[in-house]
Amino acid sequence: MGSQEVLGQAARLASSGLLLQVLFRLITFVLNAFILRFLSKEIVGIVNVRLTLLYSTTTFLAREAFRRACLSGGAQRDWSQTLNLLWLTVPLGIFWSSCLGWVWLQLLEVPDPDVVPYYGTGVLFFGLSAVVELLGEPFWVLAQAHMFVKLKVLAESMSVILRSVLTALLVLWLPHWGLYIFSLAQLLYTTVLVLCYAIYLIQLLRSPESAKQLTLPVSRVTQLLPSISRSRAFVNWKEAGLAWSFFKQSFLKQILTEGERYVMTFLNVLNFGDQGVYDIVNNLGSLVARLIFQPVEESFYLFFAKVLEREKDASLQKQDDVAVAAAVLESLLKLALLTGLTMTVFGFAYSQLALDIYGGAMLSSGSGTISPCWHCHPRF
Repeated sequence: MGSQEVLGQAARLASSGLLLQVLFRLITFVLNAFILRFLSKEIVGIVNVRLTLLYSTTTFLAREAFRRACLSGGAQRDWSQTLNLLWLTVPLGIFWSSCLGWVWLQLLEVPDPDVVPYYGTGVLFFGLSAVVELLGEPFWVLAQAHMFVKLKVLAESMSVILRSVLTALLVLWLPHWGLYIFSLAQLLYTTVLVLCYAIYLIQLLRSPESAKQLTLPVSRVTQLLPSISRSRAFVNWKEAGLAWSFFKQSFLKQILTEGERYVMTFLNVLNFGDQGVYDIVNNLGSLVARLIFQPVEESFYLFFAKVLEREKDASLQKQDDVAVAAAVLESLLKLALLTGLTMTVFGFAYSQLALDIYGGAMLSSGSGTISPCWHCHPRF
């Protein structure tokens, strides 16, 4: 596959992801704004900071390095070994979910059950949802590596919308359920996400067109499962070593991404109510980054991984590919710069209005009005 073709696929993946995410984010924006008017700040803080941190930390420790290592592999590789490596994320997820769940229940401050009921159930369900999502990791990597443009966006958007709808209905009808509401919604989200990938790939393998077009490196559904062969190693040890390297490098990204949640969770610098307000403001302030930068990062990471060879000097690679990669990188940097400048210019003036529309008086009064102004700087 030539660099221009890969660039076209990456651009389509990013643009379609951007457009669909804007559409679905608008729907979830309205649903979340509705939900916030029926919740206490303490419940929002526990769900958005404490439990979400448990979920994101478990998935990060179990899959992030494997995901990047397997996406960095070349076209000439044994996909059965790659899939075996990806299935190792499931036992790792069970291990990390159990360890972190114990920390969340035994070492961290437990909220008042009268204010935030069913905290233990919430920890259990969020840890379980992380393990459920890891069951779809082989399908996700396979889809990403072959640039199935709309599958990822549709699967994630459908999952998010269903989670928001279920949360809104339960908050409206059964508000006394407390964290049961968000636990069930999170489990629904991960289940739907995994099923979307699994059903799509299984149907693709069963269709006669897939055999003719050679879309996937596997031809049967059973080849998606772990397999042991005496003629080869269970995993590609080069990919496994690359995964370990990525694991060490990814810690900085995780700290930068979730650093404030770790501080609030382990140092107790804010009460649960203030944590909830801060996290809502933080999510609203990072909306542009998640809508624009995240699809671009995920799509063009694949582009650079396919066009350029890792650990090989630029002078030894195809100069046409190097020139295309350099031009694309320049355009992406310009996009990031212009987006950051736009957010800096307009963010200060309209942040309080956005908070008032999104969360009402709970966000637009008090300390919540100061935070979004400072969130304009990181976007730049």
